[in-house]
Amino acid sequence: MTAAIAPSETAAPEAAASEAGPAAEPAPAVDAARLVAEDARAFGAYARTGGWAFGLRVARSVRPGGQGAGETPKISAKEFAELAGCSADRVMRYYKAWDKAADDGMVPHFEALAPGMDVELPDADVWLMYYTSRSSALTPRGNAITEAAEAEGIRPTKALEVAENPTALRAAILADPGTAEAARKALMDRLGEDPALRTELVRDIVRADDLKKAVAAEAKAGDRVGYVRQIVEKGQVKTPAGQLIEAPAELREEAERHLSLIDELDDGEESGEWAREAYDTVRDLVAQTVQSDPELRVQERRAKFYSSLQKATKVFEELTFDDIQNAEDIQDIYEDDMVRRLEDLQQAIGACISALQAASAPREPSAS
Repeated sequence: MTAAIAPSETAAPEAAASEAGPAAEPAPAVDAARLVAEDARAFGAYARTGGWAFGLRVARSVRPGGQGAGETPKISAKEFAELAGCSADRVMRYYKAWDKAADDGMVPHFEALAPGMDVELPDADVWLMYYTSRSSALTPRGNAITEAAEAEGIRPTKALEVAENPTALRAAILADPGTAEAARKALMDRLGEDPALRTELVRDIVRADDLKKAVAAEAKAGDRVGYVRQIVEKGQVKTPAGQLIEAPAELREEAERHLSLIDELDDGEESGEWAREAYDTVRDLVAQTVQSDPELRVQERRAKFYSSLQKATKVFEELTFDDIQNAEDIQDIYEDDMVRRLEDLQQAIGACISALQAASAPREPSAS
């Protein structure tokens, strides 16, 4: 805490200058030394207290809200601004900064101050915790920006200045990759708590063919990396037919090697080619693993057949005339090609059934 600047400390030099006038003779050496010393003391006091010195002048001269003119010698913020030759908004920014500091116990409340009273003031650096030079900070939007800026460890005035100049922000993003990257990261952080922004961003991507393709490519790369990562982290892998099997040690080592290369890529470095190479290598090793194990090979064939059968069953369930009321309606849609294709399918199914029935029949003992 430092002492406030007394009114006389700054008034004396101004009065001397006013009395001297523009054509005044240079002051004697003794007077000049005194004036310089007063300036130095005033400067030192301001350097130590910063905005608190001006906040004190507002706090002890502007009457609090709810107090009538007859209850106090203080004047309104508007009257004070007129006397000061500045806007009432500027005065109120100092007023509100002092009010916040008073609530925190840093300075006395307005009611405890009278015109001309001096009090101990906090250090200059503390002033920036309470004061903002922008009127937008006094709005709910400004409060939100201020809180976010403080959470990021930066001065709120900087964030408010950017928010008030979206065109300047756009220009910086367009011109500077570093600014664009910071904006991208900020948007990603905000998407989780802003569903409306997330929806609009998705729509923008869907409308842009290039972005749609890029998203699809990244999603494919992400799936491939996920396939490799599962082998490393869980020790399991899916075969082409969909079986989940334990990954052999050789397969796990190769997957871990490729995954480490991908994880070491710098931010922004293209990972698609690395993901494709890792995926193809691992898939080849999986296929070799299946082929080298007779029992596993049989299980794979069975799983593959069941997968095809399930897909075919789903399709055949849709081959009905449930939405057609009578034979005449069927005649309306009839084409010879429909019958031919169904007959081909019937023959294929019949062949499968015959093969399975033959495999299930008891085998005759071979002649000795």
